[in-house]
Amino acid sequence: MLKLFNISKTFNHGTITEKRAIKNINLTLEDGDFVTIIGGNGAGKSTLLNLIAGVHFTDTGSIILDGMDLTGKPEYFRARYLGRVFQDPMMGTAANMEIQENLAMAMRRGRKHGLAWHIQPEEKKLYREKLALLDLGLEDRMSAKAGLLSGGQRQALTLLMATLQKPRLLLLDEHTAALDPKTAKKVLELTESFVAHDKLTTFMVTHNMRDAIRYGNRLIMMMEGNIVYDVSGDEKKNLNVSDLLDKFGATGAMNDKLLLG
Repeated sequence: MLKLFNISKTFNHGTITEKRAIKNINLTLEDGDFVTIIGGNGAGKSTLLNLIAGVHFTDTGSIILDGMDLTGKPEYFRARYLGRVFQDPMMGTAANMEIQENLAMAMRRGRKHGLAWHIQPEEKKLYREKLALLDLGLEDRMSAKAGLLSGGQRQALTLLMATLQKPRLLLLDEHTAALDPKTAKKVLELTESFVAHDKLTTFMVTHNMRDAIRYGNRLIMMMEGNIVYDVSGDEKKNLNVSDLLDKFGATGAMNDKLLLG
């Protein structure tokens, strides 16, 4: 369970560029919730994920994950409990390392290990099985450098790495925005499969209204650092794009870039 209590964040305090990015947000995610977050540019979506991940610290409030107070904890401490996939496919993998080495690095995250770097046969078997789930043929290329993969292949690999240890919370920050439509659809289908299989508690930021409606059991709309709409259950299942357009129109956010899909 994730609980956000009265969290706020302002950048560039006391300057002409001061920006109140997050404004006293209170939010609870139950175990297994798959929440899509939608909003225009500058709504605070990515900032919210960065506060949870520890990239930035909150000005006020607290962040509690499964009873642990993460407020003020550094990013590296939180990383052992979080999986994260960024918008840029190049950010999640080490280009000069082999595919299997990237997976080994993800598998050993948060664990103590010696100076020796050796992938055991049973590890290779596991990685091959996991890569086969991607249906991209990467299980036959485990010794290839990650930098040789396409953007979509690297993003799929990053998603696999992020979910390999079944994180307590999965953060997806517009992780298909840089992909072509066909590849984006593939990565989203993999996302849905991994989240459902391991019942992962998940935040997925998107600009795409159809994707926000199609995926997850709960949808949150943000505007100017606030949550202005929070819907789940049957109400979310019955949502359509025109409903979201009406909501954005009512909140005055229609001047922001959004994608119909």
